Amino acid sequence: MADPDSFVHRPVLLDRVTELFATVPAGTVVDVTLGGAGHSAALLDSRPDLRILGIDRDPKALAVAQARLAPYGDRAEAHHARSDQLAAVVAASGAASQTVTGVLADLGVSSPQFDDAERGFSYRHDAPLDMRMDPTTGPSAADLVNSLSEDQLTRILRDNADERFAFRIARNIVAARPISTTGQLRDVVVASIPAPARRSGGHPAKRAFQALRIAVNGELERLDPMLVAALDLVVPGGRVVVISYHSGEDRIVKRRFLQAESGGCTCPSGLPCGCGAIPTVRLLKRGGWVPTAAEISLNPRASSARLRAVEKLP
Repeated sequence: MADPDSFVHRPVLLDRVTELFATVPAGTVVDVTLGGAGHSAALLDSRPDLRILGIDRDPKALAVAQARLAPYGDRAEAHHARSDQLAAVVAASGAASQTVTGVLADLGVSSPQFDDAERGFSYRHDAPLDMRMDPTTGPSAADLVNSLSEDQLTRILRDNADERFAFRIARNIVAARPISTTGQLRDVVVASIPAPARRSGGHPAKRAFQALRIAVNGELERLDPMLVAALDLVVPGGRVVVISYHSGEDRIVKRRFLQAESGGCTCPSGLPCGCGAIPTVRLLKRGGWVPTAAEISLNPRASSARLRAVEKLP
């Protein structure tokens, strides 16, 4: 069994997450991004009437989570799957026969994943250019940077990370092929960004690495199907809680939650609804929550987090 101490990660907005699930009906909370099970363990500790059904794509994180959750016995189970396979995992686990009272998604990459050089997520280490959450399947980041066209790479950099210099970076990536390590990619990206722009906004390779990771793992295209399934599964009084880390993710979450809040109403703003739309959720806070300065000081990687949450209506 994996050692939980080998996967040390400080859960983001932990107190807020436990507070948001404090009043949901007794039943099962599905953690679709289980990671090291930090959020899930806290929920189990806070509510003896809750169960956890965990899902994660990363076999290494899953093994650690299973070890961490073992003391909770049959109150917790964990499965190797993608977040957008939520409904299938619930059906196969038997949790459908119980109350699915919440869904939690923490969309970030965990600190152990970033800090494990061989995973290829970080520009801070020179390692194989991988970036797969599940290293047993799918193309790696090296496969993408060495096979996609200049236009395709430009779109990835712009759409997934709002990279200002997307075209210049993509052009230089194509010229530098083959690229097989994170160090090679980092150097190409840094050299592509004008010197004045490198002096602010964090490491100049941050956005490009983020954009490629999102593309490798299909993070944006799988997010909305997961949200649709989550909103369908939770019972009245249940909650869906999502923590996102960049604008692309947050836009998808905000749009889906607002659509559910309005029931898909198409009537002009400010007028009574006449189209028959039926709201299915209520927003728990417009704009969502962000970490406090104290939390960011303890965990700088939480600085870009935004939590949005809704409650299912009767």
